[in-house]
Amino acid sequence: METQDYQRLLLAVDFERESEPVIARAQRLRDLMNARLFLLHVVEHIPPSMDYVPVGYAGGVAAPDTLELEEELLTMAQRELDLLGARLDVPSRDRFVRVGPTARTIDEATTDLNIDLVVIGSRGRHGFLGLFGSSARAVLRNSTCDVLCVKIDEPD
Repeated sequence: METQDYQRLLLAVDFERESEPVIARAQRLRDLMNARLFLLHVVEHIPPSMDYVPVGYAGGVAAPDTLELEEELLTMAQRELDLLGARLDVPSRDRFVRVGPTARTIDEATTDLNIDLVVIGSRGRHGFLGLFGSSARAVLRNSTCDVLCVKIDEPD
């Protein structure tokens, strides 16, 4: 695939301030290639948990309603994605918030949207195995298209 064939770009975003270089890279690529840019944010599914029950609590189990928390996270994510989409001039039809395991959800969106290039950030740490973050590593390993992994500098 030639770079001029990149006509459908997927930017996987996490809304962290340190991710601005990833966003800027996707925006530049879109402009250089006159490509269509899609935005995706993945909210990890929140399973019901007993972590919230105080130790020694003898009453009935009153775990928080994870559906409410998940809905709140989805609403906040959509709000952030809409702000970013407006800033990058990405139409609302090309902005997606999905729930699931991050890497697999990115891969599914790549297939669903017929993406040519995924742009993702990596907070890789040390050594060869730490070169990419776990989500970026999984996307690189399983992707059906090219992936541009942009290094994110860790704050001091």
